[in-house]
Amino acid sequence: MFKLPFGRQRTEPAQEDPERTHREPLIRRIVNQWWERLFAMVLGRVPLGEQAYLYSSHETTRDYVWNTLGQTLWGSLFPILTIVSTQLAGAEEAGRFNLAFTVATLLLYLGNYGVRTFQVSDLDEMDSFSAYQIQRVMTCALMLASGAAYCAFRNYDTTMALIAAGAFGYRAIDALSDVYEGRLQQMDKLYLSGISIAVRTVAPLAVFTGLLLVTKSLPTASIGLAVSELACMLAVSMPLALLETPVSRPWQALEVRELFVECFPAFAAMFLFNLIETMPKFAMEGALPYEDQVYFSAIYFPAQKALMAVGFIYKPQLLRLANIWSERDKRARFDLIVIAMLGACVVVTIGMLLFAAIVGIPLASFLYATDFEPFRTAQYLMMVAGGFAAASDFLFQILTVLREQATATRLYVAAFAFVSVASSVLVRTTGFMGAVYAYLAVMVVLFSLLAGQYVLVRLRSR
Repeated sequence: MFKLPFGRQRTEPAQEDPERTHREPLIRRIVNQWWERLFAMVLGRVPLGEQAYLYSSHETTRDYVWNTLGQTLWGSLFPILTIVSTQLAGAEEAGRFNLAFTVATLLLYLGNYGVRTFQVSDLDEMDSFSAYQIQRVMTCALMLASGAAYCAFRNYDTTMALIAAGAFGYRAIDALSDVYEGRLQQMDKLYLSGISIAVRTVAPLAVFTGLLLVTKSLPTASIGLAVSELACMLAVSMPLALLETPVSRPWQALEVRELFVECFPAFAAMFLFNLIETMPKFAMEGALPYEDQVYFSAIYFPAQKALMAVGFIYKPQLLRLANIWSERDKRARFDLIVIAMLGACVVVTIGMLLFAAIVGIPLASFLYATDFEPFRTAQYLMMVAGGFAAASDFLFQILTVLREQATATRLYVAAFAFVSVASSVLVRTTGFMGAVYAYLAVMVVLFSLLAGQYVLVRLRSR
């Protein structure tokens, strides 16, 4: 049986030489210490089960700070890459990279397969960590195969194929690294996961920027992005899971099958939602110049901040909402909370509109070295669409609390059918604005479907 012995059973921290600790600067000491452990692991000088942990668990403040930093950096990577590629390679070439990275980000949901929440909540380790790794390797392989099939379907030239290969490779390694970071979170060392994400984001970004600055070649920079991500996973993400968590028992085929079955609804919902968001960009490919991909993304990225802001408000309250729903005499209060959160979506949207009106357009013009004044109306419409997207995401989470996620996923299928037709028709008849209209329309439709489903559930529960 294949065995992946990640981590150890000992939990006491290793002892350090006080004199050496005093002499060496902190950063150098940490780096040297890490490389010593890494080489000891690779060379087998000390069996994994006998190595002591260096980093403690249950560090709430560290968990919050590093996880927030890591997630913020990770969430900002795509916009920054788009800005860098636009500044250094021009809008047309940056549009190629932007589209490839958009497809790669969509495929990332296939690679992750919605397993992270399932994994970190598996406190009793009903499924072995080895099984999680095997399942993740399989989904990442499927992700890369899907990416190759997409490139063949689009009949990309060599330049676009290389850009896409780099983007797909980067996201596949991103998905694989996530299973190791999930293990750290599962073992109550979330701050180490945040550190891993931060390193995996900053280092590849620096490599991408440096290569593009020197070579002026997006294919070269894209491949460098993937290679540097692989190096970070092998040097940081994987060893942290190897060295800082308990040994995994051998995996069983039944466990891997269970992960595919149990996590499919979460994967389907997340994949469909992001496919719906991406369809207008797909409709633009071939019908409009590649540079329009950059312009669309430039007004899309700020709109997504509404979804993030609303998520920061309600996600910490999901457990509390579930407890309130479980008591029938408090369900009127549950309705008030839902209405209040929808009101918060409106407030956030208004704030984003004001930001776009005062700062957003000049800032986008500066960052992308393009006059965005002609896109002012499109930016406003996109902000409104972002508000509906945030409200839709919230309602899906509420329906999940109500155990109606299967029905909600079917509503996503209906919204996908709508946006597929609307995007194709509107882009071909009205050009760039057609993509914006299609995105706004599908978010309004999706919100209406989810809100209607919530009302039906509440009427049945009385």
